[in-house]
Amino acid sequence: MVLIEHNLEVIKTAGFILDLGPDGGVRGGEVVAQGTPEEVAEVAESYTGQYLKPMLERQREAAE
Repeated sequence: MVLIEHNLEVIKTAGFILDLGPDGGVRGGEVVAQGTPEEVAEVAESYTGQYLKPMLERQREAAE
């Protein structure tokens, strides 16, 4: 299934993310990051990864 999504609660549960950007319009459409949520969270150029990383860290800490 292909889903265009901006809700991080949904994105963090994805099996695979294809993050396009870096921005919208003429500054978009390039693959910025791809992989699992954890892999995307490690890509500094990914806006999605920048927001996803602290969310995943909090989730990991809560599980410990």
